Amino acid sequence: MGEVVYQIYPRSFDRDLAGITRRLDYVAALGVDAIWLTPFYPSPQADNGYDVSDYCDVDPRFGTLAGFDALLARAHELGLRVIVDIVPNHCSSEHPLFRAALAAGPGSPARARFHFARTPNNWPSVFGGPAWTRVDEEAYLHLYAPEQPDWNWRHPETARFFDDVVRFWFDRGVDGLRIDVAHGLFKAPGLPDHPDPASIPPMRLRGNPLACDQPEVHEEYRRWRRIADGYRPPRTLIGEVNLAPDRAAAYVGPDELHQAFAFAFLVAPWDASAWLAAGRELSAHPPVTWVTENHDVVRTPTRYGSPARAGAALLAVLGLPGSAYLYQGQELGLPEAIVPPEEIEDPAYARTGVSRDGCRQPMPWPAAPRPLATSAIALRRRLPHGDRIDWAVDGDQRLTARCGGFTLVVAMGTGPVPLPGGAVLLSSDPLTAGGLLPADAAAWVIGD
Repeated sequence: MGEVVYQIYPRSFDRDLAGITRRLDYVAALGVDAIWLTPFYPSPQADNGYDVSDYCDVDPRFGTLAGFDALLARAHELGLRVIVDIVPNHCSSEHPLFRAALAAGPGSPARARFHFARTPNNWPSVFGGPAWTRVDEEAYLHLYAPEQPDWNWRHPETARFFDDVVRFWFDRGVDGLRIDVAHGLFKAPGLPDHPDPASIPPMRLRGNPLACDQPEVHEEYRRWRRIADGYRPPRTLIGEVNLAPDRAAAYVGPDELHQAFAFAFLVAPWDASAWLAAGRELSAHPPVTWVTENHDVVRTPTRYGSPARAGAALLAVLGLPGSAYLYQGQELGLPEAIVPPEEIEDPAYARTGVSRDGCRQPMPWPAAPRPLATSAIALRRRLPHGDRIDWAVDGDQRLTARCGGFTLVVAMGTGPVPLPGGAVLLSSDPLTAGGLLPADAAAWVIGD
């Protein structure tokens, strides 16, 4: 079995790094193996920390480097590995190097560290609108918000700069890096126009192949892997590679990234056929990461339409072989929060009408996790998995995933469904009097 990783969004988990440190006993009690911290670096917060102005420090609103060291030490005392975000595709428009580029003027060497052009191409931003903002005779590229200029990874200093960032956090004792927009970085040489920019959906960088998944990116991750493997114990590299699973799998290997996030279940509706297709697609390209919630999507009780379905999805991702990623509050069954339009801070909202603020609201403390979550995490290491997952759908939208001596069953239709022979190890809702799995529930069955 892979690890269970618990994602923490510092701003809404317990305000700051000291608050996270205080809550680590709660996280450890869940039984997870690692925590993943989204950005806590100095930032103007135009995109909630993903606009970084200093990659090697802590934003004062979250604490200090000493406070981070204390968090790291306490996590390690509790047996928790610590993964931090790194954002190499873009920085903040307040980053000193970008400010220097603006001051240096058109055509200057300082501007070559980014993408400036007198005649921009026709690419749209992931957050809607054009991906270029004009500042004088030139405009600069930002695949996301205007406050997030993209680094030029064809400039030799960019790689050297980020190598130092990687070493800074590994030297500090961080166990791994989650790489934001890992498939971005390099753009097509010459930044050509897209033949049909109107066809590119918002919030999906993968819709513009000219802006991501360029072959040169792989050598960067091979070098980072050599850096990571030079530490004892070796550090871990996890890529946010929002591509089709076969393309994302190309980033993973013994000389590249350890894992690439799989997104198929994040976007699949509550439908057995959709889950069947996603499961088969993901299983064909191991190592697999299973996830149904993160800081960018609507929480599952709201997205799937009921708390029962959310509980079943949680049991599903924890039961499958591979690494499972849980988003803070998922173990509580938190629904999406309603945020009034006038209070929305997400930069994507004004351009696309899509807000991610509803899943980023403060955790309700004190709170106790569902017994389902802690039981599943405790039991998952004992599951008799094999090397292959056989997915099927039958009956009233009964989804099954068989793996060795273990079967996951999810009832995604309108009524209860029978379970295969064997012992029921765990179910998200009680079985019926006739031993059937009720609708919108999941179960773990071992044996035949």
